[in-house]
Amino acid sequence: MDRNLALEFVRVTEAAAIAAADWIGRGDAMAADGAAVDAMRARFNDIDFSGRVVIGEGSKDEAPELYTGEKVGKGRKPLLDLAVDPLECTDSVAYGRANAMCVASSGPRGSLFSGPDTYMWKIAVGPKASKVIDLDATVASNLKKIAAALGKKVPDLTVIVLDRDRHVGLIAEIRKAGAKVRLITDGDVAAALATCIPGSGIDVLMGIGGSTEAVLAAVAIKILGGEILCRFKPKDDHHKGLLKKHSLNDRKIYCAEDLAKGKDLTFTATGVIDGPLLEGVRYANGDIITHSLVVRGQTETLRYITTHHRR
Repeated sequence: MDRNLALEFVRVTEAAAIAAADWIGRGDAMAADGAAVDAMRARFNDIDFSGRVVIGEGSKDEAPELYTGEKVGKGRKPLLDLAVDPLECTDSVAYGRANAMCVASSGPRGSLFSGPDTYMWKIAVGPKASKVIDLDATVASNLKKIAAALGKKVPDLTVIVLDRDRHVGLIAEIRKAGAKVRLITDGDVAAALATCIPGSGIDVLMGIGGSTEAVLAAVAIKILGGEILCRFKPKDDHHKGLLKKHSLNDRKIYCAEDLAKGKDLTFTATGVIDGPLLEGVRYANGDIITHSLVVRGQTETLRYITTHHRR
């Protein structure tokens, strides 16, 4: 596409972040998410394009807005697929924890993976280690190869992992291999993307997280030359049923190209609370200040945008 829609979509994520920020620390995750969803949907509908959510808040029965299959925009060209997380880390916002942001990715029709909002095993790395990871290999084997690709020793690697009971064994394996572990309460989109940002201090993402987050991260990781490998990991019979409904299985391994095809891709995120990628919403001298990240596939550019919004 000729238009730089990534820069138009930054207004979408900014609006969602500002709306969500009103709910920081108020203990109401649903209200924070609802505010972000409403703001994101309204701003999408102000833009001249035809968007279709291919992975997002869940099915129509589970999410009143920005559900998988919903159409947004003014109904004109270009025709785009959207992956959205109006508020990644709702609990972080509700309880005032670190690392929350509003995220949207786009690509031409058929470019983004469409599937249920369920769980996946993931491993993500930056460009230098993009060719050496293997989802079927042991943790120790992957870390040894990643370290070699980065010109480091395994004890110098930092692996970021969601702090969940399901990761107790994984964390033990990482520590046994000798690498450092950084635990986060929520937010593996930012964590996965951090592997591609020089100076982030993060070398690898490992563990189980959401499938929507996998697609969102894959867009930016692919543009920046990294790699993410994923495989579905349904947590119960309901989630197994979701895979069956979409004619998917839990054996196939997906790479970044499977989740985000081609180069005509965009990734936009705005911070709500400070995290490894972005500062959160700030209030100063009557202004609301937002910090956003915009990644565009056509030009392979990464922009940081600070915006002052008058109240």
